[in-house]
Order: sequence, then structure tokens, then C-alpha cells
Amino acid sequence: MNGLKMTLAAIGLMVWWACAAGQAPDTPQPASAPPNSAVSADYVIGPSDVLNVFVWRNPELSVTVPVRPDGRVSTPLVEDMVAVGKTPSQLARDIEKVLSEFIRSPQVNVIVTTAAAVNAQVKAVGQVRTPQGVPFHAGMHVLDLLLATGGLTDYAAGNRAHIVRNQNGKPTEIKVKLANLVNKGDMTQNIPLEAGDILIVPESRF
Repeated sequence: MNGLKMTLAAIGLMVWWACAAGQAPDTPQPASAPPNSAVSADYVIGPSDVLNVFVWRNPELSVTVPVRPDGRVSTPLVEDMVAVGKTPSQLARDIEKVLSEFIRSPQVNVIVTTAAAVNAQVKAVGQVRTPQGVPFHAGMHVLDLLLATGGLTDYAAGNRAHIVRNQNGKPTEIKVKLANLVNKGDMTQNIPLEAGDILIVPESRF
């Protein structure tokens, strides 16, 4: 009889322990870590991109937001921040500056989860001072892209430059004499750009 009582007591203790464990008080859960970026670190944010703004140890400030047509985003405590034209890390630092007025030592990560602007960019590569992609807009010309990327380097073969454009699924080369455009003001070389164009500037042969 005593053995039966001890067995029942042990079972009762096990049931109580399981119930207690299941009723443990809720504890705040940290925000999910930001997902992997859909783009490289030097990607330039454009309109309609979707951004994950992750504020370390502040899940209530961590949100996923689209870039509005006006090029801005709004997150908790940060209203109408310009996003277009910045890299994710540049935008993160700008958000940190604003948040520092409200919280101590904020740490922000900005991850591009949907890169809608990948195909809405034009790029300059080769012998330009800051090779990069920049957001495309209607009416954009070669000179606009050249100015946005800092102009030609001292080693650029400007008159051997060309634009690579995807036409009907096939790459097409369009020659452009950048040296004549920049140095002689030959505006016939200021060719209109299309989304996805890549301006390639080779190095001079000495």
C-alpha cells in the first residue's frame, strides 16, 4: 500500500512539474535576425525596393518597409528618411543618427530583401572615378551617369567607351566618344540611356 502511495505521489509530482514548465511566464523574444540580402553590399537602393530595418535589441523598432516612389522610407521614430541613392550601410548609419536621439547607442542593419530596382539602374564600370550603379530615371543621358560616378579617370580611353544594352534578350554595343563629350562639348555623344544600360570605359593604351 505504501508503495502504491509513493508511486502515485511520484506521478503527481511529474504532472505538476510538466504543468509548471508549460506555464512558465512569457519572456520578451528578440526580433528575428535580418534575412540574407538579395544584393551585394555596394548595391544602391532604388524606388520600390523592400528593406528590412533591423535595430539590435529593439524589436519594436525593427520593421520591413518598401521604398516609396518619392525615394523615402519611414520607420518607428524615423520619418521620411531618404533611401534612394544610398547603400544599405549608408542608410543604416543615417537611421542610427536619428535614433541616437531616442535610444542609447543604436545599432542598425539594413537588408535589401527585394531588389526591385536592380533592373531600374544604369551602371558605369571601368575607368570612372566611382564605378557603381545608380537609379535610372526617365530622361537620363550618358552625361548624367558620368557625373554621378565622378567623371573619367586620368587613365580613361574615353573615346573607346561603349554602352552595353539588352535588346530583345541580346546584348548590343553602342559606341560613345566620352572624351569628345567631356572635353569638346560634343552633345551628339550624350546618348539617352535606358534602364539596365552598362557604360564601359576602357583604360588607355600607352
